[in-house]
Amino acid sequence: MDRPHIWLAAGVRTPFVKADGVFAGYDAIGLSVPVAQAMMGELSGGKPDFAVWGAVIPNLTWSNIAREVLLDASLDPTIPAYATVMACSTSMIGVFEAAGMIDGRGRDLALVGGVEAMSRVQIGLSQGLSDGLRRFIQARSFGQRIAALGGFKPLSLFIPRVANRTTGMSMGEHTEITAKEWSISREAQDEMALASHRTAVGAWNNGFFDDLVIPLGGVARDNLPRPDTSMEKLARLPPAFDRTSGHGTLTAGNSSPLTDGAAAIWVASAGGLERLPASIPRARLVDYEVTSIDLRHEGLLMAPAYGVPRLLARNGLRYADIDLWEIHEAFAAQLISHLLAWQSQEFRRSKAGVAADLGPFPTERVNPTGGSVALGHPFGATGARILSQAVKELASRGRGAKAIVSICADGGQGTMALLEAA
Repeated sequence: MDRPHIWLAAGVRTPFVKADGVFAGYDAIGLSVPVAQAMMGELSGGKPDFAVWGAVIPNLTWSNIAREVLLDASLDPTIPAYATVMACSTSMIGVFEAAGMIDGRGRDLALVGGVEAMSRVQIGLSQGLSDGLRRFIQARSFGQRIAALGGFKPLSLFIPRVANRTTGMSMGEHTEITAKEWSISREAQDEMALASHRTAVGAWNNGFFDDLVIPLGGVARDNLPRPDTSMEKLARLPPAFDRTSGHGTLTAGNSSPLTDGAAAIWVASAGGLERLPASIPRARLVDYEVTSIDLRHEGLLMAPAYGVPRLLARNGLRYADIDLWEIHEAFAAQLISHLLAWQSQEFRRSKAGVAADLGPFPTERVNPTGGSVALGHPFGATGARILSQAVKELASRGRGAKAIVSICADGGQGTMALLEAA
């Protein structure tokens, strides 16, 4: 049986807000429930055949967040649901997983989403302390308890941090290395950040996000885009990750902030789309790419620099054939390094293994309605956010218009999608 075409229909999200702010009272499930309920309210009939949901920061009180979200949202308990995780690509890889499961024979519509509650990161016990405490609880005699007390070491807590386990370095520290390798100036990064804020503020003021964002907790729009930022203000910010060498260029202003938020999107066959209102923007998922690189020898967030040329070459496309580029902005320097790599014939040939001439890159088509530096980056939610944003923007451009959506992820991985407007 031929596999059906796969469609993405734009979903909704919460406002994205700065961590430890107005959403500090919500955990990951609490942020997700209103999004799932709003998505289900869009259905013109029936229910999704399954659901996929993810969060990057772990929580010991649940394992399958997808199932817990549906149950807390009082949705139909017969909907199968499972959790997924792939760092910043979490809800994008969830879309690809759902696309692989949709078969046109009863699996036609999937609810996919993700969330991050950075304000509610759970602090754990060190492994040694956990082992000792477990032995103490299991002890059956006073002597065993005394012996277990001797194993309580190291006596410390485990406080999660935004760092790679293998290297021990944060995303920002890795990107500082990339910025130096590609000779990316502080000024170029600040210019990219300023553009992100200006386009995000413009999109909000023009009503672009009105049907993509639902209010929550008295907040109706993202509180991170800054209409008053400027090159002068950005230039006054100190380095955030390389504070000692005197050459640090990444700052709080040109990096995506720690963010709370949840987002969702629909993945469907043509039959599944019939359950959704015709007014919801949709686009066809033509192809996708999942790329992994050696993070010990390559830039940690550089996987899309390899994957995008491969995706285009596989589909016989050049850069100019893509009308819209939605590229996740973990850091302005990361985005700039990707643009430089894509324009380097040597990089494409020797690193990505693509010999085809892809032509000049249309930088003016990148992130026209704002990116993660301005909008925010709740790790698990960014995939659904950026895909829904791309689907809506693409749908307005007419039949046949194409988009590339790209996300870099911790661990030297990345996800990319090729979309086409119907």
